[in-house]
Amino acid sequence: MTTHSFRLLLLPLPHLDTFKLSAAVATTACGGSFSHFHSLSFSSRSNRRFASPSCPSFQKTKWLCGYDKTHQSIDNLKDGDKNEIQMFGSDEEVATQIPTQAQSLVEGSGAVLVSEYKPVADVDYLQELLAIQQQGPRAIGFFGTRNMGFMHQELIEILSYALVITKNHIFTSGASGTNAAVIRGALRAEKPELLTVILPQSLKKQPPESQELLSKVKHVIEKPHNDHLPLIEASRLCNMDIISQVQQVICFAFHDSRLLMETCQEAKNMRKIVTLFYLD
Repeated sequence: MTTHSFRLLLLPLPHLDTFKLSAAVATTACGGSFSHFHSLSFSSRSNRRFASPSCPSFQKTKWLCGYDKTHQSIDNLKDGDKNEIQMFGSDEEVATQIPTQAQSLVEGSGAVLVSEYKPVADVDYLQELLAIQQQGPRAIGFFGTRNMGFMHQELIEILSYALVITKNHIFTSGASGTNAAVIRGALRAEKPELLTVILPQSLKKQPPESQELLSKVKHVIEKPHNDHLPLIEASRLCNMDIISQVQQVICFAFHDSRLLMETCQEAKNMRKIVTLFYLD
């Protein structure tokens, strides 16, 4: 079905002797296309009949009559809506535009693609999920503060013991507090090959009580080349060495434990699984 709208434009031309009505009739449904015209003469006599422009007996005033034609075919709604979308906005905006009602009727609800929201992957979550699904043993590094109560040390011993008997390899350092509890728990499992202690400096630099406990450990790695460094710097290098050899980090710390917080952050940067327990 095609609809037409006409607007007459009458312009007097006094120097011409005939009145012609030029009516443009479109024979196709394409907007703005004209196929042929018909010329009609309008008589100035009282009968107001239409006559041929070749008749010389009538006195006529020539007018130029035309019209602006706008029409739209319902069958062309699809093309029209597409043109409107292409006229406004960039190509990227068109790709993510919601379809109009006309588009939904003609093309269906899937005519215009709407960009899908893709959340950013949570790397920590994926790593923990993979670790849960992994059936084999892992290398686990233990870090923690020296200032720890007796009850906390017992819990750490139990945790260390359970991890060793399930064939996980434990890495830790040789300080008192957390490290000592980890060593005692691992030794109770009677699997010395699954415990490795990495010292920040040489063994002689360690306190006497630590040296006695370390004498029971099969794998002790000393770093005598760091004896000239302050203990804080040597401990930082030792922690980085442990992180590089493990898949997971377990840490017991206070919120103001600066070195331990730095160690955990470095482990996260290296895409290690970090489990941090706060003691305050």
